[in-house]
Amino acid sequence: MLRPALCAVALSLTALPALADNVTVFAAASLKNALDEFAADFSGETGHEVTISYAGSNALAKQIVEGAPADIFISANVEWVDEVETAGLVDVRNDLLGNKLVLIGHGQGAEPVALSAETPLADLLGGEKLAMALIDSVPAGQYGKAALENLGLWDSVQADVAQSDNVRAALALVATGEAPFGIVYATDAAAEDNVTIVGEFPADSYPEIIYPAALLTNAEDEADRAFYDALSGEAADEIFARHGFSVTD
Repeated sequence: MLRPALCAVALSLTALPALADNVTVFAAASLKNALDEFAADFSGETGHEVTISYAGSNALAKQIVEGAPADIFISANVEWVDEVETAGLVDVRNDLLGNKLVLIGHGQGAEPVALSAETPLADLLGGEKLAMALIDSVPAGQYGKAALENLGLWDSVQADVAQSDNVRAALALVATGEAPFGIVYATDAAAEDNVTIVGEFPADSYPEIIYPAALLTNAEDEADRAFYDALSGEAADEIFARHGFSVTD
């Protein structure tokens, strides 16, 4: 009479690893469209569940350092992964992607703007808001401020900057018309039909945009390592490139 009970226990124990194979990813908000697609493909191929939390890289890094149970962290700059690594929470990391910084306008009819030291950006704003991610902590905001400073435009527009918690929130301000212009990544602009890229900031006006991926010390399942490794695979490269990211060698 014990045999059926033992079989039931064995079956339940066999199912436990599959239930435990859930990969928890903390990722920069700008990755949402591409990473959602990749994660869905990964889940379909492997059967592993993937849970992704999107926010500004700064907020995610702080959550990880404070003990949030993440397995993988993908930041929109190197510095926030450095902070997590300094806390002893990074197992392995690699530079995954690159991006570009652009000025966007509301709607599909926005006129192009040649971005240089001579650009009358304050006049273009006309007293309205320039949407940006948080300029002191969110990578997109930091890159944007650096670009404006290097072009000599920051002082004339800083009072008009409307700061948001992350780059997708800044994108939304322009998409809804709450701000006529904003500074976001090129990939964000490509993901939103209600904005137009009106100008691309010179590459030498801001630090190189690098997205590092880190496998964290909290990662214990084989699924975590499999997801991390797959991020650098050919299938991931194709998805990220199609969404406008540059893929590192």
